[in-house]
Amino acid sequence: MNAGFPAPDHDHARCVADTLARAEETCDGRGRRLTPLRRRVLETLALSHRPVGAYDIVERLTKTGEPVPAMSVYRALDFLVAEGLAHRIESRNAFLACNHGHDSGEVVVFLLCERCGTVAEVTRSAVGRELVRTARVVGFEVRVPVLEIAGLCEVCRETEARR
Repeated sequence: MNAGFPAPDHDHARCVADTLARAEETCDGRGRRLTPLRRRVLETLALSHRPVGAYDIVERLTKTGEPVPAMSVYRALDFLVAEGLAHRIESRNAFLACNHGHDSGEVVVFLLCERCGTVAEVTRSAVGRELVRTARVVGFEVRVPVLEIAGLCEVCRETEARR
């Protein structure tokens, strides 16, 4: 199984706990507050390896008995993205919890499975350096080096092959 995609039988509770612990550590280290709402929004994102839309987050939080205005969720998402704790998946107009921190010079590559909707987040320094170099050649300054690539994950490919 590719390290970017979670194994079907992975310990998802550990995955969520690790994401929240990293967020607490990151915010503490930067003197930023991971407010209860920001934490709940991040936890909602971390509960799935699929991108989640802002209104889906509002709906999920409301189902738990805590109605939250959409603007509050958008503000929480803005914070999480700005702090590198979540990513916006542009092609899906949705958000994903960040699985790990990123070094400068890395490009974040999202591999989006068209069948199951799971997203793998991988980073590649060599790809990032080449993209930045190519951009500079034409006078372009890269600010957010992100690639989204659609296809099929290994599990979905294997399922399709058995049909």
